[in-house]
Amino acid sequence: MLYLKEANYRDAEKEFLFVREIPAEENSFTNEWKHISRRDFENITIKEMIASAEGRNLPEGFVPETYLFLWDDDEIVGQFRIRHYLCESLRTGSGHIGYFIKKEFRGKGFAKEGLRLALEMARKIIPEDEIYLRVNKDNPASLRVMLHNGGYITYEDEHKYYVRIKK
Repeated sequence: MLYLKEANYRDAEKEFLFVREIPAEENSFTNEWKHISRRDFENITIKEMIASAEGRNLPEGFVPETYLFLWDDDEIVGQFRIRHYLCESLRTGSGHIGYFIKKEFRGKGFAKEGLRLALEMARKIIPEDEIYLRVNKDNPASLRVMLHNGGYITYEDEHKYYVRIKK
């Protein structure tokens, strides 16, 4: 069964192992914790993830963001992040939702279903009338996931498509 679960201390070991496998940057999805130690992950990172979701201790210019892990039964297969509202840099940039699916699970519908689940949550959190997403033009699979979930392209530049999904 596929489900999303917020970052938490109870699943710290599996979350840590998963986060260590996410590249530092891939298709505009960034991972500042790629090389973190297990101890720092458990003592600092999870605390930061939870605080971010609650809107606490945010760096200047950041908005609250919920970190979600996509689980297939007892295995983490992806990560989704929901930004609770848009500041100007997010409105013209990465938008409300970012996601990463582990390579061996790509092309199997996990992103499609994970985004559907993330959209259910985002619709309860975000105040805007539309959910903003962005995708690299060289990532057609992710664009198809967004379009399958009701997305439509509102703008494009040389490198990216800007997609909106109605709330």
